[in-house]
This record gives sequence, C-alpha cells and structure tokens, in this order.
Amino acid sequence: MKNVAKIILVLLVLIMFQGLAMASVRTLPKVMSEESVKCLGCHERKTPSIVQQWGSSKHHGANVGCYECHAAEEGDADAFMHQKKLISIIVSPGDCANCHEAAVNEMTESHHAKAARILGSLDNLLAEVVEGNNGLVTEGFPGGNSAAAVNGCWQCHGSVVKVLEGGRLDPATWPNTGIGRINPDGTEGACSACHSRHAFSIEQARNPENCGKCHMGPDHPQIEIYEESKHGIAFHANKDKMNLDSSKWVVGVDYDAAPTCSTCHMSATRKQPVTHDVGSRISWNNRPAVSIRPEKSDAKMGLASASVSWETRRDNMKDVCSACHSDSYVEAFYIQYDGLIDLYNGKYALPGLELMEAAKPLLKPAKFSNKIDWIWFELWHHEGRRARHAASMQGPDYTHWHGTYDLAKHFYTKMVPELEHLIAEGMENGKVAEAEALQAKLDEVLNSDNHKWYLDKLDPAEKAKRQKAAAEFKARYSK
Repeated sequence: MKNVAKIILVLLVLIMFQGLAMASVRTLPKVMSEESVKCLGCHERKTPSIVQQWGSSKHHGANVGCYECHAAEEGDADAFMHQKKLISIIVSPGDCANCHEAAVNEMTESHHAKAARILGSLDNLLAEVVEGNNGLVTEGFPGGNSAAAVNGCWQCHGSVVKVLEGGRLDPATWPNTGIGRINPDGTEGACSACHSRHAFSIEQARNPENCGKCHMGPDHPQIEIYEESKHGIAFHANKDKMNLDSSKWVVGVDYDAAPTCSTCHMSATRKQPVTHDVGSRISWNNRPAVSIRPEKSDAKMGLASASVSWETRRDNMKDVCSACHSDSYVEAFYIQYDGLIDLYNGKYALPGLELMEAAKPLLKPAKFSNKIDWIWFELWHHEGRRARHAASMQGPDYTHWHGTYDLAKHFYTKMVPELEHLIAEGMENGKVAEAEALQAKLDEVLNSDNHKWYLDKLDPAEKAKRQKAAAEFKARYSK
C-alpha cells in the first residue's frame, strides 16, 4: 500500500512540474533538506515575502527549497560562503536543468536565450553612446557604462553578469532578469524572466501581461496589439474561464474562451506538447529591416532550429488556431498576413535600403549623426515593425494608423525630402557623381508602381477606379 501511495505521489509531482516547465525530474527530496530548513529559519525573519512566495509554489510541495536551487560548487565563478555553505545568488538555466532538462534545452536553443546578443547591435549604440555616456562607474566597469543601457536594454535583453571578488555581483549587471542574460556559469537565458521568483507561478507565466514587460513600446508593441485584438478582448472578458492555474492546459480541451501569448507560442495543443522554443510556430521573423523566414535568422545564430522550415512552423501555429477556427478561416488569415509582409518589404524596406546605400557617400560617417539615419531607423525599426507585428496578431489599428500610415507619412514627408536635401547639398559641395547616383536611385524608386502616385503619375485605370469609388460613396451617403 505504501508503494502504491509513493507511486501516486511521484506521478502527481511529475504532473505538477510538467505544467510548470515540462520537467525532466531526476531525484526529488523525500523531505525538506536540513540546509533548506536552516535557510528558512533566517529568511522568514529577513525576507518573509520571499519565503511566502516560495511556500505557495510547487517547489515547496516537492520539497525543493532554497539550498536545492542556490547551492554552489567549488570553482563556480559566483560561489561564496554563506553560513558555512557554498551558495550563489544566480539560479541559472544550468541549475534549473537539474530538474527541468527538456524545458531548458528548448529555451537555450531559442531566440529568447540569445537576446543579449543585441549588446553589439545598432540598438545598443543608441543606448550606450547616442542616448547615454560612461557616467555609471562600478567596480566591474571602472571606465564607466551607460545608465540608459543598464536600466533599459539590459533589463529585457539581459546583461553579461560580472562577478567581483568573493562572489559579489557587479551592480551594473545585477539585479537582472533579462531573458538572454549571460550567466557566470556560461549559460544563456533567465528562467525567472517569465517564471518570476520565488513562486514560479504557471498562472502568471500564462498571462499576457507577463510577456508585456518586454514586448511593448514603439518598436514591438505586442501587448498593446493583443489588447486591441479580438483575442485580447475575449481574454479579459472571460479570464475567469481560462483555467490558468491548471497543470494540464491544452487549448480546446482545458479552456476555449481565448488564447494568450503562451497559448499560441508555447503551450500544449491536442497534437503538440509544451515548447519553450518561442520560434517554433513563427513563420516570419519581423525583427530585421526586411522580414525574413525564421530559419535564416536561426542559421545566423547557429541554432539547431535552422533545419526547421517556415512551412513546418506555420503548420505548428495552424494547429493552435484549429482549436477554435476552421481551416478556411486560418488560411484566409495567412493570406492577409503574407500580403502585408509583401507590401512592407516591396514598398518600403527594400527600396529604403537601396536609397540608404546610395546616400552613404553623402553622409557623415558616424551612425545617427545624420538626420536621415533617424528617419530610416524609425521607419523600419518602429513603424515597419508595428505594422508587421500587428498584422500577425490581428490588431487593425496598429497595422494601419500606427503602422502603414506612419510608414507612408514619414517616407514621403521626411525621407524623400531629406534625400532631396542631401542631393542638393552634394551638388553644392563638389560631390556631383555621388549626388547624381542618389538622384538616379530616387527617381527609379519614385517612378515605380508603388510610388509613382507621388509624381502624379497614377495609372489612368487606377485613377478612374478611385474616382468611381468616390462618386459612389458620395451618392450613397449624400441622401
């Protein structure tokens, strides 16, 4: 009888951990360890909220305490002696993998875990140099660092955590729960970015607000887009029906009122298990200036998922959609979405890149020292991303007014006039050949089918179509 009870207990624990992170549980303590009990005796007085959060967690129910997660080994870069025990502050994905091996492997092979690679990108040039300075001086950065980067970019993307003497962590790099944090043990990622310490609530991780910490703002407003979408509206109207705290959480089985970010990108379906690779269901990568297929960006990062085609990923997402929508509905949605990507790439992104390349000989060499650098950056990085992300999530206002409208307005009223200014300036300053080359490229772009309306060269058939539509509109509503 005792053996039967033990088997049942183990199965229950496995189910609990599966809901949390598809755990690959190795050895669970039969009772709370003496080390963790000792930790609790002190921390109940010093950090009572942390203890209470942990007390409500599934870790507590499985006898996984402070020491099981924070124990360190001799030679660990961030290890230090505390109450005669070697511990470390940071619980890295490598530590979590002791029990959650499958989830950690998926996560560390995803774009999330590589988010700190932004540290050498154009975005970080903005935060470290253009926006910031080297005024934040710490022991790990005696030459200083930018407070804009430390408090902004690094808190979502992750920092390279610097360890000081005695296992102390440099305050420029810690605290930090950036999703791509580079940890002292060499692992990439931070499980606590989504599974907040110390409760590690699956309910919280499934809420869209959890993703909104980073996926918001002018360049990637996914949380705002979700709020305006039918999905977001349905979620807030039916949150009490979402069964968010259930260990097993299969869309169309355990809930059907609405999807969350987790539903579409990570959670189980009737055919798919939970995944911590958030790119496994995405068929366009809309981060770059020109949208590309995800396997191309995965290859650049050296990810194993480079071998997974966008068609397979789309089928994975269609499987999620099929819990609530018909095949014809899903197919029609993807026709609309692909159409927007084609429009953006063809009308703005590719011509924009060509124009910027042609303008380069007429520009000052430092990035963002030219007005057009800012115009172009915001066109693709802000407005272009908004339009693309919004179309992918069925957010019409962000697709149009915050997306394609702003794209068009700034392309024609900012980028084109600034290019014309550069051409005139180049002619005056003796860079005639360079100015003429840019003029030729601008003429080519503006005379193309996408832009010739700007030169009042709209196709006569299209012009007649527009006039007919206007007349019908007036006749319909003037009565």
